[in-house]
Amino acid sequence: MINIKYLMGRLLRMDYRSMLGTIDKLHDKTGRSRLWLLADMACCAVGYGAGYQDYKLCAFHSLPPAQRATYVTRGINNRIVKLCNDPQWYHCLEDKREFNRIYGSFVRRSWLDLEECTYDAFARFMDGKDSVISKPASSTCGKGIEKLCRADFGSLEELYDHLKTSGADLVEDVIVQHADVAKLYPNAVNTYRIVTIARNGTAGVVYAYIRIGNGGRFVDNFNSGGMTAPVELDSGIIRFAAMDKEGRIYGTHPDTGCPIAGYRLPYWRESLEMCLEAAKLIPRLGYVGWDVAVSEDGPQLIEGNHFPGHDILQMPPHVPDKVGMLPRFREFLPEL
Repeated sequence: MINIKYLMGRLLRMDYRSMLGTIDKLHDKTGRSRLWLLADMACCAVGYGAGYQDYKLCAFHSLPPAQRATYVTRGINNRIVKLCNDPQWYHCLEDKREFNRIYGSFVRRSWLDLEECTYDAFARFMDGKDSVISKPASSTCGKGIEKLCRADFGSLEELYDHLKTSGADLVEDVIVQHADVAKLYPNAVNTYRIVTIARNGTAGVVYAYIRIGNGGRFVDNFNSGGMTAPVELDSGIIRFAAMDKEGRIYGTHPDTGCPIAGYRLPYWRESLEMCLEAAKLIPRLGYVGWDVAVSEDGPQLIEGNHFPGHDILQMPPHVPDKVGMLPRFREFLPEL
């Protein structure tokens, strides 16, 4: 049974227009009455901590109670975050500059804090570079990130002035991803999301998936038009076809024609080992979703997330047996 205080808070903050729109879509899809769907959503909220997005994305309308009880819902994911993560340490992951300083040995690329740098420091940083990546320090879902080419500006001073007034807080080297990852989709850096839980000095990988860009976009984020697919932890092989947020299924990538299911990813074991080492650096952040890019020289961290998404690997067709991720989490957190 979900925490009543949490449930009341969700009721107060809920976007009811969006919820009703979700019910309309499910009515059209399933033929179930809107009243039945609303009542079933309410039961799932009370019994499993499932929000209306959980209900839709994980197809709760088609699941019996025993299977619903195996899913990590929004309410359960919040409980995991509270068990493992101390909010006083969130800044270590939320501020990209601070993240790069703390996890520098895993970031493995040069970067510059725009708030502190002078033009001379910037000019030295740009020596030999044709382009850079600029980021706001606290951006999420790829928002505000730009790839800036030196040739698009009249001078290096003009590029520097643009950065200083654009809202960007840091610049980084452009990551040239491994050729085997670029085959999936070359226009974005396709990243591995590797989720770890660390307790009492030990760490383990709970699950992992790959995020793949789409449609000519520069970022691979699921919320920005990208697609995802789960990856087998032991082998580094993509298990199933990819899916985007609209529920579209991709057996092959529409832009490249590259098959997705069965594709073997490079530097997989090294990526897992890197995330397990990073997970031990700050014991008060025990539940983290790490975003990993892979170059020809190996993996490097992009960022860490103290509130990893819980639903992506629990959506059909990524759950053919209709058993959610909760049993897996209980291997690390028996108290759930």
